Amino acid sequence: MTREQRHAPFRMPGPLFAEVATGGGSAEALAFLERAERARRLLLLRTLLDRLGPLPTPLTPTAEAWSVLKEAAAAAPDPVDRLLLAPATGGWIAHVLRRLHGTATGPSLWADAGHLCCLAVSASVLAGTEADLRVPLTDGGLCLPGLGLARLPDVGPGVTVGHACTHKRELTLTAEGADGEVTVTVRPFTEPLREDVPEPLATGSQEAWLPLRTLIHLTPSGPVAVPLDDLDPYRDLDDPLPSARLEEAEAVAWQRLFEEAAGILAGRDGGGTKGGGPAPERGAAVRTGPGRVDPALIRAVVPWGRTTALPPAPPTVRVSASSGDAFGAMVIARPSSALALAETLVHEFQHSKLAALLHLFPLLDDDRAERYYAPWRHDPRHLSGLLHGAYAFTGVAGFWRDRLADAPDERAADEAGYHFALRRLQSRLVVRTLRTSGRLTAPGRALLAGLARTLDDWLREPVPPAALARARTAAALHRTEWRLRNVAPVPDGTAHTPDTPPLRSDRAAWADVRTHAFATPSARPRTADEHLAAGDPATALARYADALTPDPTDPHALAGWIVAHAALEPGRTSRRMLARPELLQPSRSG
Repeated sequence: MTREQRHAPFRMPGPLFAEVATGGGSAEALAFLERAERARRLLLLRTLLDRLGPLPTPLTPTAEAWSVLKEAAAAAPDPVDRLLLAPATGGWIAHVLRRLHGTATGPSLWADAGHLCCLAVSASVLAGTEADLRVPLTDGGLCLPGLGLARLPDVGPGVTVGHACTHKRELTLTAEGADGEVTVTVRPFTEPLREDVPEPLATGSQEAWLPLRTLIHLTPSGPVAVPLDDLDPYRDLDDPLPSARLEEAEAVAWQRLFEEAAGILAGRDGGGTKGGGPAPERGAAVRTGPGRVDPALIRAVVPWGRTTALPPAPPTVRVSASSGDAFGAMVIARPSSALALAETLVHEFQHSKLAALLHLFPLLDDDRAERYYAPWRHDPRHLSGLLHGAYAFTGVAGFWRDRLADAPDERAADEAGYHFALRRLQSRLVVRTLRTSGRLTAPGRALLAGLARTLDDWLREPVPPAALARARTAAALHRTEWRLRNVAPVPDGTAHTPDTPPLRSDRAAWADVRTHAFATPSARPRTADEHLAAGDPATALARYADALTPDPTDPHALAGWIVAHAALEPGRTSRRMLARPELLQPSRSG
């Protein structure tokens, strides 16, 4: 970090781009993307330092804090480099740059900018250098990025100023409390969430130090630690947020689930791999390709929405997200199923890969108008959203393709086949929309051509017939209901393209309850949806008709009726209903 950077074009070799364009990417290709993200991060950091230099602050000035960082980097380059390239550091840089450009708000700007002092303290602790800095405290707490949170008792709420001194990897923190000066001394450390991994000892009160917990994944070369970040204020995707410490039982649940998910991604859930020989033994290298991710490449998991183990977590992931500013990080609401977590890890890492690619290439010219159908959304999307969705769900399709190959029994094969068939079909539809939009750049056309080749190959692969039928039905149901809820029922001849229909002014969010429900059909169907999933469209049609009697405009029931009718009476009329279902919907009252 101390050497001057030479200015040179950053070029991605064509073969590596082609690998990523398939939806996957070798270790070499992913390492290149990380190097590119490193170069971008350092450029943004340089821009930020230049802008913060003249900023008045009660904290240690930017130049002095940066000098502490440079000294630490000279003493311990690798840990300090990892600190500056951590996802939360990227979130902080992006947030402060938005504040400087007037597109974000917050407390006094010096408080956000002062996070550089926190980074400097962490770097000094990691390197074992000595430092003396004035730092920002939030409710008496000092965030040490990559390490944890130091806490002073009896310090007032809000943002105040503290005094941090480091010596031989020990931190002494001082501030004015309610009854005078308050001081704590701690030896910062992270806390692995495995009982068989020895933990360093802390000095000082445990109440004074909250260590950053790490999820441990065992590999042939040793354990890999992935931060389970519930402390850093810049761990989220947008504005800073307070720490939300997980209770011990919830943290342990995360470790257990993560380890199981890592085993799934490594191919340790039984069976062989499609076209790739036998499944690797425990501890073997993680498979590479679309739908696979080495857990060692995950830079942080940020738990969302819950801090306790009760009530029990749902089986599926209800919320997950990632940001191009924080490569390798993912915000996830913990599910109870390791399979669901593994799928989400793949999904969010696909977003990170594409975001890194977008930092290197302009892939499309997007006017940001939200008017396109996305099979995994309730609302119309813009082209950038479609591109991210197509890339992420191609990875999800690949994930379920592997599960189909590894399925230990017919039931598992049926469920995996359903998800594989559904996501490959939906992703290919969106790839077609993007390729016919007329807004792709040359690199964008190359990327979409690669995805199309992957998906076209997969569309020729066999899937259990019942699973394939349910997947096609679920895809038709989602598109039909989406159009009923979002598309204005204008007559034929109105000027618009199939991909950009006129939208309703009264459209609103709605819950897609069918995509996951159709994955496992009921053995004793009762509802219209269950009969349709079980392959009985005649009974389903009658049940949908009953539901439409009191409310002929109900989009959910009408979508089911249209799809069931098309299954019973295929032909031109049914194809027209599926293509333009909104024309059958009576005007909504009110």
